[in-house]
Amino acid sequence: MPKGRPNTMNNYGVGEVPRGGQGGWPAALWASCVALSCLGLPACKMRSWKRFLQPLMALLYPDCGGGWLDSHRAFVVKYAPGQDRELGCHYDNAELTINVALGKAFTGGALYFGGLFQAPSILARPLEVAHVVGQGILHRGGQLHGARPLGTGERWNLVVWLRASAVRNRLCPMCCRTPNLVDDEGFGDGFTREEPTTVDVCALT
Repeated sequence: MPKGRPNTMNNYGVGEVPRGGQGGWPAALWASCVALSCLGLPACKMRSWKRFLQPLMALLYPDCGGGWLDSHRAFVVKYAPGQDRELGCHYDNAELTINVALGKAFTGGALYFGGLFQAPSILARPLEVAHVVGQGILHRGGQLHGARPLGTGERWNLVVWLRASAVRNRLCPMCCRTPNLVDDEGFGDGFTREEPTTVDVCALT
């Protein structure tokens, strides 16, 4: 599993090779938890995620592809003194995001949420959700959010960006335009063509 920057905003953690394919996203959860079993999250329990979460996502988020998730990108982020301590407001390159607190012992670092980035609203007080080790938070990828400063200790989180090509093929979630697909090596950003021979990314982002 490759190490280094897990994404363009976090400097510390573990990046995982994304995998596509219908129903393939639980493999990311499984692989990440096997690699991080030392943090106390039993990998054997990850196999049941698809059975329970897929119907829930389809019910809660039918308008953003909750029932049509067909690819993902998963990574682990680390917050610690002298390293990353907080994360600024942003939105994800995903239709839905799962954020699971893996450990270790820590204080602070709560997630805060605003409105959707396509139509941001000014909130007098953003919604804050505290991390609980072993529990996850499911939210829309396009919802503005960030992480408050870490107080003490060390916090590790598994983040899975869930993608639905049926949604993003019509509108890129990052630039809000019709995707202009170009060939790319390796793994794409969840876009598909009728007869894909290569993976695709949006050239506008």
